Amino acid sequence: MPVVFRFFSVVPLWLLHALGAAMGWVAFAASPTYRRRFMANSARAGYRFAQVRAAVGHAGRMVAELPRLWLGAPLPCSVVGHACVDAAYAQGRGVVFLTPHQGCFELSAQAVARGWSASRGPITVLYRPARQAWLARVMETARNRPGMLAVPTTLAGVRQMIKALRRGEAVGLLPDQVPPEGQGQWAPFFGQNAYTMTLAARLAQQTGAAVVLVRCERLAWGRGFATYFEPLAQPLSADMTEALVQINQAMEHLIRQCPGQYLWGYGRYKQPRGEGAPAAGAPA
Repeated sequence: MPVVFRFFSVVPLWLLHALGAAMGWVAFAASPTYRRRFMANSARAGYRFAQVRAAVGHAGRMVAELPRLWLGAPLPCSVVGHACVDAAYAQGRGVVFLTPHQGCFELSAQAVARGWSASRGPITVLYRPARQAWLARVMETARNRPGMLAVPTTLAGVRQMIKALRRGEAVGLLPDQVPPEGQGQWAPFFGQNAYTMTLAARLAQQTGAAVVLVRCERLAWGRGFATYFEPLAQPLSADMTEALVQINQAMEHLIRQCPGQYLWGYGRYKQPRGEGAPAAGAPA
């Protein structure tokens, strides 16, 4: 498999995206469970299938482009909102970059590393080690690129993120990822309670770090990517419940800017084992 990964790392991006789009539609047609979840999640957000059908192909493109992202030469990526990031770093308390499962979210951290690591230090990102030994090695090598430091989803990894913020550096997270039992709270997401990680809010609250929203959009015909940065609309609340609502609303805001590249098939509303369901009558 590593040989296959290395082969695809030099394949032109337009061809990877064409193959990936086909893969996405095959998966959509072959899996009733995935198809139902895709349709239910997008409908919950108020979209008809015709409005988000492009997301089927983009899910496949996300998988197909990984070898290029992890092992290939840097891909073209324009940046919009450079001043917003400069202002966040200038506060001197570190920066928490938040992005949803949208577009090429893997490239978001690389864009930060390329633009700011030389002057502001590396960006630290969390990753969940793969079960397959060969893939775990590839992921660890690929994500520890110049200007990037990947740390595992363990207590030690979280401590490294806190230290990075206190040095005035940056960290990156996907706050719409369902956390393990005991590491989240129920909060509304597109009108339904979803188990939401508390880590992103805690990092910002404990260190005073600035919060910056980021999304990385694929351009058509393999022309590369565009990364958009913007500040959180309001300062993050010191109250955890309110902070999670803010973060989920921020993710909704990013997703609505490009719904055709969100992973609507992701199991965002699953209930972690051992975690009770949201209380009846809880706000949603």
